[in-house]
Amino acid sequence: MDIFLLSNGRLTTNSQWLNYSTSRLKDMFQRRQIRKAVLVPYAVLRGDHNQRAAELSQSLGIEVVSIEHFESPVEAIESAECILVSGGNTWWLNKCLHENGLIVAIQRAVFERNIPYIGWSAGCNVATPSIRTTNDMPVTNVVVMPSLGLFPIQINPHYIDSHISGHMGETRDDRIAELCVINPHEIVIALREGSGLQIKDNELHYFSGKNEGFKIFQYNQHFPEQFDTKILKKWVPYQCI
Repeated sequence: MDIFLLSNGRLTTNSQWLNYSTSRLKDMFQRRQIRKAVLVPYAVLRGDHNQRAAELSQSLGIEVVSIEHFESPVEAIESAECILVSGGNTWWLNKCLHENGLIVAIQRAVFERNIPYIGWSAGCNVATPSIRTTNDMPVTNVVVMPSLGLFPIQINPHYIDSHISGHMGETRDDRIAELCVINPHEIVIALREGSGLQIKDNELHYFSGKNEGFKIFQYNQHFPEQFDTKILKKWVPYQCI
Protein backbone atom coordinates (compact mmCIF):
# COMPACT_ATOMS: atom_id res chain seq x y z
CA MET A 1 0.00 0.00 0.00
CA ASP A 2 1.24 3.47 -0.89
CA ILE A 3 -0.77 6.45 0.42
CA PHE A 4 0.40 10.04 0.76
CA LEU A 5 -1.74 12.43 2.80
CA LEU A 6 -0.33 15.93 2.42
CA SER A 7 -1.33 19.13 4.17
CA ASN A 8 -0.99 21.36 1.13
CA GLY A 9 0.06 21.47 -2.51
CA ARG A 10 3.30 23.44 -2.23
CA LEU A 11 5.41 25.36 0.25
CA THR A 12 5.18 28.74 -1.52
CA THR A 13 2.91 30.16 -4.21
CA ASN A 14 5.76 30.13 -6.75
CA SER A 15 7.17 26.68 -6.04
CA GLN A 16 6.40 23.49 -7.93
CA TRP A 17 3.50 21.32 -6.88
CA LEU A 18 4.19 18.91 -4.02
CA ASN A 19 7.81 20.12 -3.93
CA TYR A 20 8.34 19.20 -0.28
CA SER A 21 7.41 15.58 -0.99
CA THR A 22 8.70 14.98 -4.54
CA SER A 23 11.73 12.94 -3.45
CA ARG A 24 9.47 10.49 -1.61
CA LEU A 25 6.97 10.45 -4.45
CA LYS A 26 9.58 9.87 -7.13
CA ASP A 27 11.10 7.04 -5.09
CA MET A 28 7.65 5.44 -4.99
CA PHE A 29 7.13 5.99 -8.74
CA GLN A 30 10.45 4.33 -9.49
CA ARG A 31 9.82 1.43 -7.12
CA ARG A 32 6.35 0.84 -8.58
CA GLN A 33 7.42 1.68 -12.18
CA ILE A 34 4.64 4.28 -12.44
CA ARG A 35 4.70 6.49 -15.51
CA LYS A 36 1.17 7.88 -15.55
CA ALA A 37 -1.39 9.14 -13.04
CA VAL A 38 -5.06 10.16 -13.10
CA LEU A 39 -5.80 13.52 -11.52
CA VAL A 40 -9.12 14.06 -9.73
CA PRO A 41 -9.35 17.90 -9.85
CA TYR A 42 -12.99 18.46 -8.82
CA ALA A 43 -11.98 20.52 -5.78
CA VAL A 44 -10.32 23.15 -7.99
CA LEU A 45 -13.11 25.69 -8.52
CA ARG A 46 -11.10 28.67 -9.73
CA GLY A 47 -8.34 27.14 -11.81
CA ASP A 48 -7.76 25.33 -15.09
CA HIS A 49 -7.76 21.58 -14.54
CA ASN A 50 -5.61 20.83 -17.58
CA GLN A 51 -3.05 23.40 -16.50
CA ARG A 52 -2.97 21.83 -13.02
CA ALA A 53 -2.33 18.43 -14.61
CA ALA A 54 0.46 19.85 -16.78
CA GLU A 55 2.13 21.53 -13.81
CA LEU A 56 1.96 18.30 -11.81
CA SER A 57 3.45 16.39 -14.74
CA GLN A 58 6.41 18.77 -14.78
CA SER A 59 6.89 18.60 -11.03
CA LEU A 60 6.50 14.84 -10.62
CA GLY A 61 8.16 13.66 -13.83
CA ILE A 62 5.25 11.45 -14.90
CA GLU A 63 2.30 11.98 -17.22
CA VAL A 64 -0.72 13.36 -15.34
CA VAL A 65 -4.13 13.35 -17.04
CA SER A 66 -7.33 14.86 -15.64
CA ILE A 67 -10.13 12.39 -15.03
CA GLU A 68 -12.37 14.66 -17.11
CA HIS A 69 -10.62 13.41 -20.27
CA PHE A 70 -12.02 9.92 -19.75
CA GLU A 71 -15.47 8.91 -20.95
CA SER A 72 -16.19 7.25 -17.60
CA PRO A 73 -14.71 8.49 -14.29
CA VAL A 74 -15.05 5.03 -12.78
CA GLU A 75 -13.23 3.41 -15.70
CA ALA A 76 -10.50 6.03 -15.37
CA ILE A 77 -9.89 4.95 -11.78
CA GLU A 78 -10.15 1.27 -12.68
CA SER A 79 -7.33 1.66 -15.22
CA ALA A 80 -5.19 4.12 -13.23
CA GLU A 81 -1.59 3.39 -12.27
CA CYS A 82 -1.75 6.11 -9.62
CA ILE A 83 -4.46 8.42 -8.26
CA LEU A 84 -3.87 12.12 -7.50
CA VAL A 85 -6.60 14.07 -5.70
CA SER A 86 -6.07 17.82 -5.71
CA GLY A 87 -6.79 20.36 -3.04
CA GLY A 88 -9.50 22.99 -3.28
CA ASN A 89 -12.97 22.89 -1.78
CA THR A 90 -13.53 19.69 0.20
CA TRP A 91 -17.34 19.92 0.19
CA TRP A 92 -17.55 20.10 -3.57
CA LEU A 93 -14.91 17.41 -4.02
CA ASN A 94 -16.70 14.95 -1.77
CA LYS A 95 -20.01 15.68 -3.48
CA CYS A 96 -18.44 14.99 -6.89
CA LEU A 97 -16.82 11.76 -5.68
CA HIS A 98 -20.20 10.46 -4.54
CA GLU A 99 -22.11 11.63 -7.61
CA ASN A 100 -19.57 10.08 -10.01
CA GLY A 101 -19.46 6.74 -8.21
CA LEU A 102 -15.83 7.21 -7.22
CA ILE A 103 -15.99 6.44 -3.50
CA VAL A 104 -16.15 2.68 -3.99
CA ALA A 105 -14.00 2.83 -7.14
CA ILE A 106 -11.12 4.51 -5.31
CA GLN A 107 -11.51 2.28 -2.25
CA ARG A 108 -11.26 -0.81 -4.45
CA ALA A 109 -8.31 0.62 -6.35
CA VAL A 110 -6.36 1.29 -3.15
CA PHE A 111 -7.37 -1.68 -1.00
CA GLU A 112 -7.85 -4.41 -3.61
CA ARG A 113 -5.48 -3.48 -6.44
CA ASN A 114 -2.85 -1.64 -4.37
CA ILE A 115 -3.00 1.52 -6.49
CA PRO A 116 -1.13 4.47 -4.92
CA TYR A 117 -3.20 7.39 -3.64
CA ILE A 118 -1.77 10.90 -3.30
CA GLY A 119 -4.06 13.56 -1.83
CA TRP A 120 -3.33 17.06 -0.61
CA SER A 121 -5.49 19.55 1.29
CA ALA A 122 -9.05 18.59 0.23
CA GLY A 123 -7.62 15.40 -1.26
CA CYS A 124 -6.18 14.63 2.16
CA ASN A 125 -9.47 15.42 3.93
CA VAL A 126 -11.54 13.06 1.78
CA ALA A 127 -9.12 10.20 2.46
CA THR A 128 -10.26 10.15 6.10
CA PRO A 129 -13.56 8.71 7.37
CA SER A 130 -15.45 12.01 6.93
CA ILE A 131 -14.94 15.65 5.94
CA ARG A 132 -15.82 17.00 9.39
CA THR A 133 -12.31 18.43 9.86
CA THR A 134 -12.14 20.46 6.66
CA ASN A 135 -11.43 24.18 6.88
CA ASP A 136 -13.62 24.91 3.86
CA MET A 137 -17.01 26.57 3.62
CA PRO A 138 -19.93 24.36 2.47
CA VAL A 139 -20.30 26.10 -0.90
CA THR A 140 -23.09 23.75 -1.94
CA ASN A 141 -26.19 22.51 -0.15
CA VAL A 142 -24.99 19.09 0.96
CA VAL A 143 -24.99 17.26 4.25
CA VAL A 144 -21.74 16.02 5.79
CA MET A 145 -21.24 12.74 4.01
CA PRO A 146 -18.80 9.95 4.68
CA SER A 147 -15.71 10.08 2.51
CA LEU A 148 -13.14 7.54 1.33
CA GLY A 149 -11.93 6.21 4.68
CA LEU A 150 -8.53 5.21 3.32
CA PHE A 151 -7.01 6.41 6.60
CA PRO A 152 -8.83 5.67 9.89
CA ILE A 153 -8.29 9.04 11.62
CA GLN A 154 -9.58 12.55 10.96
CA ILE A 155 -6.94 14.98 9.65
CA ASN A 156 -6.95 18.76 9.72
CA PRO A 157 -4.65 20.04 6.95
CA HIS A 158 -3.27 23.58 6.72
CA TYR A 159 -3.13 23.58 10.51
CA ILE A 160 -1.98 26.84 12.08
CA ASP A 161 -1.81 27.65 15.77
CA SER A 162 -0.91 31.33 15.57
CA HIS A 163 -3.22 33.99 16.97
CA ILE A 164 -4.04 36.96 14.77
CA SER A 165 -4.11 40.27 16.60
CA GLY A 166 -7.61 41.74 16.68
CA HIS A 167 -9.32 38.49 15.64
CA MET A 168 -12.07 37.74 18.15
CA GLY A 169 -13.39 34.54 16.60
CA GLU A 170 -12.42 30.99 17.47
CA THR A 171 -8.92 29.77 16.67
CA ARG A 172 -8.24 26.55 14.78
CA ASP A 173 -7.50 24.88 18.11
CA ASP A 174 -10.91 26.00 19.38
CA ARG A 175 -12.72 24.56 16.38
CA ILE A 176 -10.95 21.20 16.55
CA ALA A 177 -11.54 21.08 20.31
CA GLU A 178 -15.27 21.58 19.68
CA LEU A 179 -15.31 18.52 17.42
CA CYS A 180 -13.53 16.53 20.12
CA VAL A 181 -16.13 17.58 22.72
CA ILE A 182 -18.89 16.12 20.54
CA ASN A 183 -16.75 13.08 19.64
CA PRO A 184 -14.69 12.42 22.80
CA HIS A 185 -13.37 9.04 21.67
CA GLU A 186 -11.94 10.33 18.39
CA ILE A 187 -8.64 12.04 17.72
CA VAL A 188 -7.67 14.59 15.08
CA ILE A 189 -4.21 14.85 13.52
CA ALA A 190 -3.34 18.45 12.67
CA LEU A 191 -0.83 18.77 9.82
CA ARG A 192 1.04 22.03 9.39
CA GLU A 193 1.95 23.40 5.97
CA GLY A 194 4.61 21.39 4.18
CA SER A 195 4.02 18.17 6.09
CA GLY A 196 2.39 14.84 5.42
CA LEU A 197 1.83 11.22 6.31
CA GLN A 198 3.13 8.40 4.15
CA ILE A 199 1.85 4.85 4.35
CA LYS A 200 4.36 2.52 2.72
CA ASP A 201 3.41 -1.14 2.81
CA ASN A 202 2.27 -1.42 6.43
CA GLU A 203 4.39 1.41 7.84
CA LEU A 204 3.30 4.93 8.77
CA HIS A 205 5.84 7.73 8.34
CA TYR A 206 5.59 11.45 9.09
CA PHE A 207 7.65 14.07 7.25
CA SER A 208 7.88 17.85 7.19
CA GLY A 209 9.49 20.16 4.66
CA LYS A 210 9.76 22.81 7.38
CA ASN A 211 11.12 20.50 10.09
CA GLU A 212 7.98 20.97 12.19
CA GLY A 213 5.92 18.47 14.15
CA PHE A 214 2.29 17.49 13.93
CA LYS A 215 -0.32 18.00 16.64
CA ILE A 216 -2.92 15.60 18.05
CA PHE A 217 -6.24 16.56 19.59
CA GLN A 218 -8.53 14.48 21.80
CA TYR A 219 -11.06 15.58 24.41
CA ASN A 220 -9.45 16.21 27.81
CA GLN A 221 -6.12 14.84 26.59
CA HIS A 222 -2.77 16.52 25.97
CA PHE A 223 -0.21 15.12 23.56
CA PRO A 224 3.32 16.42 23.06
CA GLU A 225 4.16 17.80 19.63
CA GLN A 226 6.77 15.53 18.13
CA PHE A 227 7.86 13.80 14.94
CA ASP A 228 7.54 10.31 16.37
CA THR A 229 4.50 8.64 14.81
CA LYS A 230 4.63 5.94 17.49
CA ILE A 231 2.28 8.21 19.43
CA LEU A 232 -0.39 7.14 16.91
CA LYS A 233 0.03 3.39 17.39
CA LYS A 234 -3.13 3.20 19.51
CA TRP A 235 -5.31 4.42 16.65
CA VAL A 236 -3.75 3.22 13.36
CA PRO A 237 -3.39 -0.34 12.04
CA TYR A 238 0.15 0.28 10.81
CA GLN A 239 3.67 -0.07 12.16
CA CYS A 240 4.44 3.50 13.27
CA ILE A 241 7.97 4.44 12.22
